[in-house]
Amino acid sequence: MEDRTIQKILERHWEASDANDFDVEHEIYHEDAFLDYPQSGERIRGRHNIQESRFVQPNKKQFTVRRIIGSGDLWVTEFTLTYDGTPSHAVSIMEFRDGLVARETQYFADSFEPSPSRAHLTERMTK
Repeated sequence: MEDRTIQKILERHWEASDANDFDVEHEIYHEDAFLDYPQSGERIRGRHNIQESRFVQPNKKQFTVRRIIGSGDLWVTEFTLTYDGTPSHAVSIMEFRDGLVARETQYFADSFEPSPSRAHLTERMTK
């Protein structure tokens, strides 16, 4: 599958995630895909279980994609996931097989205040 095609598939996935369109959001996964959350030590096996885990999640969520990058069967999306108004910065690593996601790993990080010790070396990022 061409990289541009996968890029479009990922854009559709994240747009559906933001819109709570659970059917379109999960078209991207193989039936036997699995999703890892290393910070909580969880693995969710199977497209149906991945979809169900997101459907039962009670928080109001919003996805803002910063960047999608990759080629071939390995793709990374940087995004902000806002739960009930609280943003968390996240990275999704997706491994494709036969044009569908076979494995995804998501990492999350909370915002923090910049260190004054490096203020002279930095600039503020735009969102």
